[in-house]
Amino acid sequence: MTLLEAHNLTKHFPVRGGLFRKVEGAVRAVDSVSFTIEPGRTLGVVGESGCGKSTTAKLVLKLEEPTAGEIRFDGQSLQSLDAEGLRKYRKSVQAVFQDPYASLSPRMRVGSIIAEPLVTNESLPRGEAKKRVAHLLERVGLPERAADLFPHEFSGGQRQRIAIARALALSPRLVVLDEPVSALDVSIRAQILNLLVDLQRDLGLAYLFIAHDLAAVAHMSHAIAVMYLGKIVEYGPAKTVAADPKHPYTQALFAAALPAHPDETREEIILAGEVPSPINPPAGCRFHPRCPHVMPRCSVEVPPLDMALGREVACHLYDGKGQ
Repeated sequence: MTLLEAHNLTKHFPVRGGLFRKVEGAVRAVDSVSFTIEPGRTLGVVGESGCGKSTTAKLVLKLEEPTAGEIRFDGQSLQSLDAEGLRKYRKSVQAVFQDPYASLSPRMRVGSIIAEPLVTNESLPRGEAKKRVAHLLERVGLPERAADLFPHEFSGGQRQRIAIARALALSPRLVVLDEPVSALDVSIRAQILNLLVDLQRDLGLAYLFIAHDLAAVAHMSHAIAVMYLGKIVEYGPAKTVAADPKHPYTQALFAAALPAHPDETREEIILAGEVPSPINPPAGCRFHPRCPHVMPRCSVEVPPLDMALGREVACHLYDGKGQ
């Protein structure tokens, strides 16, 4: 059964200007995006800055309301939830953000930071809450005495462990990981990623994993969605997409990533130009101004996200190659 399903999810932000702040256009941050997340599985979302990854995460977290489309959780549309249903949803879906230095209050002790969701959402005796905090700290590899310290007394990796413990406090079913290791030292990243893998295995968590690090996404994810200028251009099993990308943009992304082995050779792919403005995206395929395989139809026809060669690809190169 699908845990979370997004169908034609769209978010446009109005652009205002002039003396009377009239709406003059819209930033098309997310445009008709569809994906699913299964229980205990990870969907990785990759793409350049500004492609709509973090906006998608905010829509899932109900920090933004969609302009169109819908999200369904356990088969129920989020738009139909009453106050009690919304409260249960927020308990079931938690987040770990990019910067562990900014996401933890410097004025609260770690024990209070982790216990805050419990105090807010559950009526627990003080002793029980303290036990839960100690158990969560142990889960993420920190000693019980860490509860009495302040965030500034920890390293970046330890702070991210605290943020993970806080996210787990309400026993969520889905955790949104928005660039969870990009602010950490390279030597610490693997430790945090391995911790997340262990927690998923032990607790049956589902992840929406957003990152620039393609190696991390390929390692963590069961499925990968590649976004460009608000749209998904390639979507399929992680091993299939990472090992043999088909969309020209995905090929360029993986060609630019660090190889897994020093002796590995890759074709160099250099994309022309810059990412177009999301206020006025190109007609047809949004990638066509930078695509090395551009055809005349690409500037006119929007390629549908169709099944081709074991994954979904939005590219005219693969018309009629569905499997």
